[in-house]
Amino acid sequence: MNDFIRDLQIDANNAGVSTGQFWIDTGSVEIKSYSPVDGKLIAGVKPCDKDAYELVVEKAGKAFLEWREWPAPRRGEVVRQIGEKIRQNKEALGRLVSYEMGKSLQEGLGEVQEMIDICDFAVGLSRQLYGNTMQSERPLHRMYEQWHPLGIVSIISAFNFPVAVWSWNAMLAWVCGNTCIWKPSEKTPLCSIACQKLISSVLIKNNVPEGVSCLIIGDRTTGEWLSNDKRIQLLSATGSTKMGKAVGAAVAARLGRSLLELGGNNAVIISQHADLDIALIGSVFGAVGTAGQRCTSTRRLIIHESIYKKFRDRLVKAYDQLKIGNPLKEENHVGPLIDKNAIQLYLKSINQCKIEGGKFIVEGGILEGAGFESGCYVKPCIAEVEPGIPIVRHETFAPILYLLKYSTLEEAIKIQNEVPQGLSSSIMTLNLREAEQFLSFKGSDCGIANVNIGTSGAEIGGAFGGEKETGGGRESGSDAWKAYMRRQTNTINWSDKLPLAQGIRFDL
Repeated sequence: MNDFIRDLQIDANNAGVSTGQFWIDTGSVEIKSYSPVDGKLIAGVKPCDKDAYELVVEKAGKAFLEWREWPAPRRGEVVRQIGEKIRQNKEALGRLVSYEMGKSLQEGLGEVQEMIDICDFAVGLSRQLYGNTMQSERPLHRMYEQWHPLGIVSIISAFNFPVAVWSWNAMLAWVCGNTCIWKPSEKTPLCSIACQKLISSVLIKNNVPEGVSCLIIGDRTTGEWLSNDKRIQLLSATGSTKMGKAVGAAVAARLGRSLLELGGNNAVIISQHADLDIALIGSVFGAVGTAGQRCTSTRRLIIHESIYKKFRDRLVKAYDQLKIGNPLKEENHVGPLIDKNAIQLYLKSINQCKIEGGKFIVEGGILEGAGFESGCYVKPCIAEVEPGIPIVRHETFAPILYLLKYSTLEEAIKIQNEVPQGLSSSIMTLNLREAEQFLSFKGSDCGIANVNIGTSGAEIGGAFGGEKETGGGRESGSDAWKAYMRRQTNTINWSDKLPLAQGIRFDL
């Protein structure tokens, strides 16, 4: 057992259901977690069964009735202490994220830092859940809006960010007065167990009602229970577009609320006016960071024809310098894909690209031999392609980068926007007019649009999310907190008459 796993008090035989302060042993067949780093079995987790699910939802519903009465700043104080607990365990939790998911240690620690940052953000937010005051057209009337908690918020998170995305949702939902049920990816269950165990002492210390923070580990069936459950007021789901369509349809059928963070097919436009040194770093990290398994990973480079060859050659040289291997070793840039299924999707996409006319200038393939025993390590690859071929419209969760050429900015923006997804985008340029056009209504159609930085690496201060098949949801910063609350408009008549709106008369 690795030291960092022992430090997080993760046992070899874990219950995968918790109501915050207590764990429920379902006795079910285990979900086994294997590390893509070395292929070893980390531990088995007992998933949620139907009886445990019903108990969790019942506890979360009951806890909400008490939790919503706590003043928001008091709820924020609990979140502050959770942030401190995570700070104290950043190193161990970051290493677990790296080992169970496969991202580099630097990225694992960075993900935990995002958790700390969103806790800080949520603490401040707990004193800023503002509503507007409006002017009434009727004399001696006051009109305003206020925000109330929804109830139970369910969070379905993906394997690529096994802890951060949960925290983006949970910390905001908690300060807003909701209770949370977290269903993590069954590919990274130990990260969620570690988080729940870390915060349980904070919950107990502050006498937080049992059920405010719940965890249920399970497969697609568990997700379907949440999607179809009328007791769940908001379901926040992160994953593939296919998954999101199923979740969105199920929640909409019961007139529930969903917050969807789905596929990304992100592009960087590299102008002839770009600083090529900045463009190179942003493009390479965006393409190979987390082995291309970020929803914001760079999948396409749209390069101006006048600098195409020069930048392509620099890109190839940079790929030759990439170090692939154990992500816990800081000298390595690229770790493994999550599992063997991801390997097959990677190989299938490469083959399909070749069938459709793509020319690989950096070849891909599976890495074998010492250090690659898990069978999950691959070579980041680059293909030159023509706009519009089908594979370029498809999101492959792997380090495959497509190069396209353009002549005018209008053409580049059209190429960027013609894919179904609309999450993150970027332009590399020192030309003010190009930058402003890219950010205007004539530019990127994505939820995130950057200038002179890459497509990945979003900060928690801004609302995160995208348009089109990315789902339209927003999480984390700005006013994303409003998704976790219900708006109420209030009018108070403090006169001795009852004037009607729009001057209507109704005399009796």
